[in-house]
Amino acid sequence: MGRADARRAAQGRNRRAKPKTKAKKGGIRRFFTWKKLLGAFLGVCLLGILGFIGLYLYVDVPDQGNAAATTQSNVYKYADGTVMARKGLLNRETVKIDEIPEPVQHAFVAAENKTFYQDSGVDLKGTLRGVLNTLRGRGKQGGSTITQQYVKNYYLSQEQTVSRKLQEIVISLKVDNKLDKKDILAGYMNTSYYGRGAYGIQAAAQAYYGVDVDKLTVSQGAYLASLLQAPSQYDWAIASKAGKERVQQRWAYTLNNMVEMKWLSPEDRQKQKFQEPIKPKPLPGVAGQIGYFVNAANDELIRKGVDEKELAAGGWTITLGIDKKRQQELEKAVKNKLTDDLKPDVRKVDRDAQLGAVSVDPKTGHVVAMYGGAGYTKHYTNNATRADFQPASTFKPLIFASALENHAKTQSGVPITPDTVYDGRNRRPVVGGTKPFAPPNEDERSYGRISVQQATNNSVNSVFAQMGADVGLDEVKKTAVGLGMDGSRMDVQPAMTLGTMGASPLQMAGAYATLDNHGKKVTPSLVVKAEHGSQETELPDPIGSQVLTRNTADTVTSVLRGVVNDGTAKEAIGGTDYQAAGKTGTSDDNKSAWFVGYTPKLVTAVGMFGEEAKGGKQVTLKGTGGGGRVNGGGYPAKIWAAYTAAAIGDDTGAKFDLETDLGSGGGPVNTPPPSQTPSHTPSQTPSQTPSQTPSQTPSQTPSHSPSQTPSHSPSRTPSKPPESPPASPTAGSGGSGNNGRPPGFDDLG
Repeated sequence: MGRADARRAAQGRNRRAKPKTKAKKGGIRRFFTWKKLLGAFLGVCLLGILGFIGLYLYVDVPDQGNAAATTQSNVYKYADGTVMARKGLLNRETVKIDEIPEPVQHAFVAAENKTFYQDSGVDLKGTLRGVLNTLRGRGKQGGSTITQQYVKNYYLSQEQTVSRKLQEIVISLKVDNKLDKKDILAGYMNTSYYGRGAYGIQAAAQAYYGVDVDKLTVSQGAYLASLLQAPSQYDWAIASKAGKERVQQRWAYTLNNMVEMKWLSPEDRQKQKFQEPIKPKPLPGVAGQIGYFVNAANDELIRKGVDEKELAAGGWTITLGIDKKRQQELEKAVKNKLTDDLKPDVRKVDRDAQLGAVSVDPKTGHVVAMYGGAGYTKHYTNNATRADFQPASTFKPLIFASALENHAKTQSGVPITPDTVYDGRNRRPVVGGTKPFAPPNEDERSYGRISVQQATNNSVNSVFAQMGADVGLDEVKKTAVGLGMDGSRMDVQPAMTLGTMGASPLQMAGAYATLDNHGKKVTPSLVVKAEHGSQETELPDPIGSQVLTRNTADTVTSVLRGVVNDGTAKEAIGGTDYQAAGKTGTSDDNKSAWFVGYTPKLVTAVGMFGEEAKGGKQVTLKGTGGGGRVNGGGYPAKIWAAYTAAAIGDDTGAKFDLETDLGSGGGPVNTPPPSQTPSHTPSQTPSQTPSQTPSQTPSQTPSHSPSQTPSHSPSRTPSKPPESPPASPTAGSGGSGNNGRPPGFDDLG
């Protein structure tokens, strides 16, 4: 082959060969190049801009505000659907901006929107955050300017939707262009809700300080401005300790912002002192118990997530669990057993007596009756929900519940049960506690060696102080909080075992309802249903999870039956034709007296409080009704008994379904040991450990047939007579069985 042929052959092969190409981009990368992404982003931005322009052109500023024009009443109903009350007339008086002191105006701007005088009426960053929160279902948006809040209050509504937020933005931009900043600020201050039923700065000035708006000081203005963030939580009269701290912090934040904005000199800032608001005055139209119902229902809904401003704007239908018949019986019991005895014109102490009560269905958790006091317009504070008085010995069953739940043991390693024997001497020092503590028993009584059942029947402080140390105070608090008590009011100190924290009848009813409900958590709920227009608000179930084992709850119930049948409540309640359990409580200084009790179907807490009629400070109840000290087994237990008998009517056959063989409601137990003070002997209280009676203890006449014995149980007569103390480390101090331990040491704790 010649050169020419070889060249032609090579060219042919090159023509037949496939040309090389770049590898194709595979998969999803073909669709997401940086050019395409940039184009898509710009396209979305363009569409957003065009959409906003269209929205801006479409949405007009309403001719008039609709918030005031369309305000409706809230309707409150009894459990049977009949109307209880209608409430919704706004407490508002519009004032001109010139009537509001300039420092007060500046306080509102400093608290809510420092850039108010410079911005365009919208905080785009804050608004975007708010829209995202709404889309994520996180409730309140936040980040709104004063202009936006005014628009929402005056032209729109409080509903949390994206469409409403977009309308707010557009109208705010237009309003900012249309109105002077002073007019916007005046509109905002006149339409905002301040709590206590007050709409607008003038109503708020009167509600919180009893003055017209033009008399407000800088300090007062700063408080009212701070109040807008959370009116109920920051109302000084009802705020918790944490709420008071937060509002004071926000008050200081407001004043500091005023200094930053050159509206207040540093020297004047240092002179400012927080001025506490006056006590709230009841609104008209809600007299008697109904005022307490309405306020308590509103507070409950707000705690459960309903927007306070939306609720105040009206249009709600709220059904409560209040049973009209039972409510009437509760009020009747208070009148017949307490108020008819009081002579406030003759005895000063009778003017100081307050009473609160809450009755709960343990199966549903609904509050079926509530007594808040003499009447909403006479005594603003609801005694049924107030939590500033000590529950005293009604707290003791919770200590025992914690002992059972934690399988606690005494100092000598003996498991704590209803039959465990403790040293019940008066002022006996607690062993193994966090700090020295030796509480007195009521009337300085000494009981010697005594079972937990007896100690509960007779409310022996020394026993439960020691039991608290045996269980551990932190564990006791944990159990109490799990049962619904307010942990923020509980200092983990030895005195906690005597019920020295604050608690309300509502809280105590919930804790005991959980015991009645076999350990399944009951959170008492006043509101059964809440509807706004055609929408029903989803409310949490009052019946929660198992917070105590059934055996623990039923054992405590069994023990508490002994208090009714043979203990401190026997005189007022014993001998009924229905089964009942409960506990009395009386604070050492007699500022409070309680009875919390229950049947298988109804739980009721009755608290009696000494509150100075004029000053409002806590005072003793001693002498009320012309008697001596007011005990839990007196007025509270008598009211409980009268109400419960009427409330359950003929339904007296219900029995406690208890899964336990411990306590007074369980199987037979032995004769109680002797007491050191025969005159105060709890002779009707059994014990299973007579063989451990110390030799120095005087004898006592046992009860062979205690009244608490169930009809199906055998006699309580001991199967054998008491024996001498065994040679073991189980004897009390001071006897022959102390095994060489130092005097005052109780091996059983």
